Amino acid sequence: MPPPPPGGGYAPPPPGGGYVPPPPPGGFAPGGMGYAGQRTDGLAIASLVIGIISIVCSIVCLGIVLGPTAAIMGFISRQRISTSGGALGGGTLALVGLILGIIGFVAGVGAFFGYIYLGSLNNTIASPTP
Repeated sequence: MPPPPPGGGYAPPPPGGGYVPPPPPGGFAPGGMGYAGQRTDGLAIASLVIGIISIVCSIVCLGIVLGPTAAIMGFISRQRISTSGGALGGGTLALVGLILGIIGFVAGVGAFFGYIYLGSLNNTIASPTP
């Protein structure tokens, strides 16, 4: 592109005759054109949901299966978030899911042994004596 003529004046259009839009007012880019925000890790959300379900379902001993699932998912999600370099968010969700998974597992095991104990108290069948 040739340099502008001395003393101001008219500058010829760029080669190819294309339209060059004026710069945005204020000299900076408009508001929505920055970096993308953090994505929340889907595994962290899944860990939280499964952790809540494990506590609710620990009454019927499903916490024994769902609790470790939530804890493992939360642990893996925390590792993924820490190695993402700030691209992934949701570390708190993953931690809460991990903790709820552990609580759901302990509650499920407690319910299991509680049912066994209550079943032994209600045993009305007498054992024969020799």
